[in-house]
Amino acid sequence: MSRRTDPRTVLLAAAELLAWWAGLALLWLVFITSVDTLERVVGASAAAVAALLARAARRAVTWR
Repeated sequence: MSRRTDPRTVLLAAAELLAWWAGLALLWLVFITSVDTLERVVGASAAAVAALLARAARRAVTWR
């Protein structure tokens, strides 16, 4: 089993993505004025993309 497919590595990556997503989604909710369904969907989607980019940027800087 390689390091990339190790269950612990996958779990840590998922936890990091979830932490980024939660923080960014919360930040989105703080900045908007009206909370309706469309705003929640757009915020969740934008936070998911940003979480993926944040993880990729961190990995690029730390070389892990």
